[in-house]
Amino acid sequence: MRRLTTIGFDADDTLWENEQFFQLTEARFREILSPHADGAHVSERLLAAERRNLAHYGFGIKGFVLSMIETALDITADRAGPETIRQILDAGREMMAHPVETLPDAEATLAGLVGRYRVVLITKGDLFDQERKLAASGLGGYFDAVEIVSDKNAATYQRVFDRHGDGPDRAMMIGNSLKSDVLPAIAAGSVGVHVPHTLTWVVEHAEAPVGETLFRQVERLGAIPSLLAEFD
Repeated sequence: MRRLTTIGFDADDTLWENEQFFQLTEARFREILSPHADGAHVSERLLAAERRNLAHYGFGIKGFVLSMIETALDITADRAGPETIRQILDAGREMMAHPVETLPDAEATLAGLVGRYRVVLITKGDLFDQERKLAASGLGGYFDAVEIVSDKNAATYQRVFDRHGDGPDRAMMIGNSLKSDVLPAIAAGSVGVHVPHTLTWVVEHAEAPVGETLFRQVERLGAIPSLLAEFD
């Protein structure tokens, strides 16, 4: 069995809550547009806009807000007034200011790895917001390196684990998203560990690679130390 030297962690919905705030804001957005369309239609149009705009705005709150504005204009045939736009902008600012809520076992798990492995945070999204959340989480001191990337694919993990470790074949990547955290890490040659979160964004859904020798799944971060014993 390979010996691991580097452990990568996703941030949003792996170490701290994230998707719940998007869902709460989307519910608020549906209410704002309720005079113009039913909630299901608003959510459908918003998701389509988000998918369409990922290539332009990337991941994160700012792109989400722009997609809400675009959706509001589309649904109202460009008649969404200044008050509607202001409400959307206010909702986005509230998201950016929301306190960070770390997930159970996050700090204890990280603390147990310090000095034993190189620990790297690998997160995608808006640079300003991700830096804000990391600072507010109180977890920053546990990482040997932090990489905030525009997207996660096999090349990303190859580059990050080459830069901060001994290559992807000596690394493990841990996260809640099969699509972003697990599958591309495995494609790069790393062990990919799925820690499910009940509110993972639909765009991040993918099929688990059952039978893949580099795939593991645990139900909580607190199980990571026991899993790592397999590779000692």
